[in-house]
Amino acid sequence: MPTDAGFLYRMTIREDGMAIDHLDGRIIVLLAREPRIGVLEMSRRLGVARGTVQARLDRLQSNGVIRGFGPEVDPAALGYPVTAFATLQIRQGQGADVRAHLATVPEVLELHTTTGTGDMMCRLVARSNADLQRVIDRVVGFDGIVRASTAIVMENPVPLRIIPLVEQAALGE
Repeated sequence: MPTDAGFLYRMTIREDGMAIDHLDGRIIVLLAREPRIGVLEMSRRLGVARGTVQARLDRLQSNGVIRGFGPEVDPAALGYPVTAFATLQIRQGQGADVRAHLATVPEVLELHTTTGTGDMMCRLVARSNADLQRVIDRVVGFDGIVRASTAIVMENPVPLRIIPLVEQAALGE
């Protein structure tokens, strides 16, 4: 089997057929740690041809593995230090309208449809606990939302992270 910088070459096939291997994983990890690195410097550090790195990046992007290269922004540094999760129960047949409504609320950072006690869950931010009430009122002030339950985040000991998952996927585990 071919080796890559002393590591065994393994491939993981995802359910959708996308394969990521050890080199893909190393590229993603390097980009996550140093988002401003160029393709030439990546190829030098990874010990592979520039064309190989570019082709891998192109494939990872076209398959949706790498979704963007934008800055990572901290809402607290923007003046929104309060984070909360709201579980929403939606009136039957109103899902599309609720999605459209929530997309107009800047403090709604994410929206997920869910199973369980609610139909949707959104991550909200606010300038203060008092401001959170304003945000919640705006979120639930829509006819398609029947009920909301909100939980305020006290701390975030494991922030959103992708690198451990990429490393595991690249090893085929």
